[in-house]
Amino acid sequence: MSEIFHHGHPHGRDTAPGDQRLDGSGIAHGVLSYLLGLALAAGLTVASFYFAGSDLIWRPAIPVALVVLAIAQMGVHLVFFLHITSGPESTNNVLALAFGALICFLVIAGSLWIMTVLNHNMMPMPASMHMQH
Repeated sequence: MSEIFHHGHPHGRDTAPGDQRLDGSGIAHGVLSYLLGLALAAGLTVASFYFAGSDLIWRPAIPVALVVLAIAQMGVHLVFFLHITSGPESTNNVLALAFGALICFLVIAGSLWIMTVLNHNMMPMPASMHMQH
């Protein structure tokens, strides 16, 4: 069984980024993982500012490029800093993240719905109120 589970991982030393063991045997590897995540996050941030201020991308496509870079940034943070991977021990983290995303969606959608309904149902100001100083 030790040939199957080397250091607690079913695939030996083949682990996803952010899914390393930090029990003393992999501290240097964990620090390198954090540094790689930091470099990727900083690079994506610099790229966002560069593309937003340059003429390299067609002007109407800049919001799309920024959304793509933002999604990549979220992926880097999830994998390298929050250690959300496809590993079996990451199931609770993924469920907590999904629940948090659901709550955020419900709060935003509910707020937009309430503001739309209130805006639609507000009484218009009488014309005589516009003339008064």
